[in-house]
Amino acid sequence: MKWTEKRMLADRYELTAPLARGGMGQVMVGRDTRLDREIAVKFLRLPDGEQDPDMVRRFVRESRITAGLQHPGVPAVFDGGSEDGHHYLVMQRVHGIGLHDLISEQGRLSVGWASCIAAQVCSVLSAAHGASLVHRDLKPANMMLEREGTVKVLDFGLAVALDRTDVSQITRTGHTPGTPAYMAPEQLLAGSSTPLSDLYALGCTLHEMLTGQRVFTASTSFALASKQVNEAPTGVRRLRPDVPAELAEVVSALLEKRPEDRPDDADQVYARLIGFATGLEHVPGELNPPHLPSPHRMYGAAVARVSGSGDTGASTGVPEGAPGRNSAPVTAPETTADRAPESTVDALPLSRRDLERTRDEAAELGSSARYQQAAQTLREAVSSATASFGPTDPDTVRLRMDWANVLFEGGNFRGAAPVYAGLVEDLEGLEGEENQSLAFRCRLQNATCHALSGQTGAALSILSELLDDEVDVYGHDDHRPLELRRQIGLLELTAGRHEDAEHTLHDLREDLVRLHGPGHPTVTQLNDLLSGSLTR
Repeated sequence: MKWTEKRMLADRYELTAPLARGGMGQVMVGRDTRLDREIAVKFLRLPDGEQDPDMVRRFVRESRITAGLQHPGVPAVFDGGSEDGHHYLVMQRVHGIGLHDLISEQGRLSVGWASCIAAQVCSVLSAAHGASLVHRDLKPANMMLEREGTVKVLDFGLAVALDRTDVSQITRTGHTPGTPAYMAPEQLLAGSSTPLSDLYALGCTLHEMLTGQRVFTASTSFALASKQVNEAPTGVRRLRPDVPAELAEVVSALLEKRPEDRPDDADQVYARLIGFATGLEHVPGELNPPHLPSPHRMYGAAVARVSGSGDTGASTGVPEGAPGRNSAPVTAPETTADRAPESTVDALPLSRRDLERTRDEAAELGSSARYQQAAQTLREAVSSATASFGPTDPDTVRLRMDWANVLFEGGNFRGAAPVYAGLVEDLEGLEGEENQSLAFRCRLQNATCHALSGQTGAALSILSELLDDEVDVYGHDDHRPLELRRQIGLLELTAGRHEDAEHTLHDLREDLVRLHGPGHPTVTQLNDLLSGSLTR
């Protein structure tokens, strides 16, 4: 949308001025005339102004996921829609100073403030990652310090929900949203992001807050990306000796090249940071003076007492038994939409016609990005269909597949994985090429769920076994195992297993040249990977 003059949107939102512009959208400030409050409106920016149904659908889906991300560190989503072909998201207007501006003004932040800001960001990431939402462009410019001392993480509205656009592949190459100075090696190499990629970006940001310097700088984006992939960062204490050794270790752990060498999750990082968030001095001109009443700080102090962390628990800020107190993986809260039906004894009978109507209803809900409703509808129908026709009846299987796909498309990878795994278990006991093909697809989807949740080791294990079986069934030179080898190579690259990835992709390239010649598009893609940072 081109800014010209004050205008009304949806007969309700008065847009008054442009605020920011990025690669995927632009933001305007305005006022909700119905509720008389300030707002910020994000518009999806379409390439060349051309309508792109996939981008629009993705924007709608991510808007719904973001709207469900209710956290004090994320601007609230109020509304969304489209007008004259312009798709928009109405959000809370945030006032404060951008972290990049604060670092520029201060030179570097105190240990207390750097730790406090990073801990608040961890809290946001914990909520986002639990909803399978990866920011992918976390950086100081996307963080705002409000006058109360609270932090808002911006641009979740146009962040890319874990890359699930094409269910046939785990990673993809090409343009990846992000800023090279804060991008993890796996983002730069394979175009793949997981929650651990956001932790790397947090490490870059924490390093910059403590030292006043970026982890890496270079004159070109390519040179900067090469440093992110290949060079070890300068230790924080070499640039600033007064930083506590334990805090410097947190920064180093976040900046590990291999995702699996980083901390397990944002909760774990929070537990290691919160103890350093002490002695927070007043920041003149940026924060409200300490003597002024602060409802936000009053609220925060009261909430701290709820968990009993006002005194003895302040070193971690995480109650006993909460995620981050041990190495156990964090899982998103289970909902009825993703919980497997416990029993089919009391399930209502379902006719074939009812079943088809239910599938159509769920498809309509899914097409409108109402994934949770669609998943709940399908879950109940699976229970009834299983009781009426059995778990391996073709109609029941289709219904179970719809359920798994809706969970997957809605970003609920932890919920979708066991549904796919259950289908695999049942389908592998059946004969027929169609059942075998569907079982292979479910195994791929199960691996995809693990990969997109950051569990690359489990994903690679599933894919390795799948590859052996596909070669046995289809042959070494069939397009299906060839494509699976490409995905395995890219996932190895994402996991930081560069030698394994180079071996996998080099062998694949030789086979593709033998079968299709050196001009094949995938060969060109592999040439770029093998001649670039991967081989160094």
